Amino acid sequence: MIVNATPTGWEVIYHRAHALLAAQLAGQWKRKNSPPRIYETLAAISHHDDLEKEWEEDNLTEAGAPKDFLMTNDTLTPDSTEESFKKLADLAKNARYRGRWVAMLISMHISRLNESKRGQCAAFDKFLDEQLENQQHYREELGIEKDDTVAAYAFMQWCDRLSLILCQKELPADERFLEISKGPDGKRYDIMQRSDNLVTVEPWPFEDDKFTVNVEACDLHKVKFKSNAELTKALQTAPIKVLEWTFIKS
Repeated sequence: MIVNATPTGWEVIYHRAHALLAAQLAGQWKRKNSPPRIYETLAAISHHDDLEKEWEEDNLTEAGAPKDFLMTNDTLTPDSTEESFKKLADLAKNARYRGRWVAMLISMHISRLNESKRGQCAAFDKFLDEQLENQQHYREELGIEKDDTVAAYAFMQWCDRLSLILCQKELPADERFLEISKGPDGKRYDIMQRSDNLVTVEPWPFEDDKFTVNVEACDLHKVKFKSNAELTKALQTAPIKVLEWTFIKS
């Protein structure tokens, strides 16, 4: 989950909500420049974080605060390896039920996020190799060139990154630009929040000249929790607030 400090506690955004925001942004892309199989790509974007189940996991820091996803330890242990296998294998398997294109993009996402762990565990290395094999298999079955899948995943990654910038409140002050990432066309895109709080992206990649996107967040009015059970109950009963951003072409 994404955790931001507030004056009275914490603002928590579930990863599935962040993925839905990414899909909203993807849906605004210029139609003529959209990647192939855009609706299946949107499905992959909206479901790419389905492995996260915040209510079932250890989400407290040692100090008793809600744990932001960036605080997760990437070092594999025997216990964490088994847990990682199950979560990632379930994500890859469930994606397959939505079709091979979705499964391929989700597999590419798994590879990108976990290749840095290669060499820590032989079994996990084998799992990563299987993902690369699956991706090649999907490309061959779908009859699509690797460059097209790379562009589609770059689009997915771009939308994911932009959603994270918004959810993590990374927009710079004083109308300064921040790089999002390279898009599916290989171009660099930057985002800026104007003094009137409207947001713009250069170069402008969207279909409409103005649109609004949103995400829901849990508003926790408590700084410290005694247990995961207490945090889970607080999340389930917390007031929900809607965070909105209006984008406008400069």
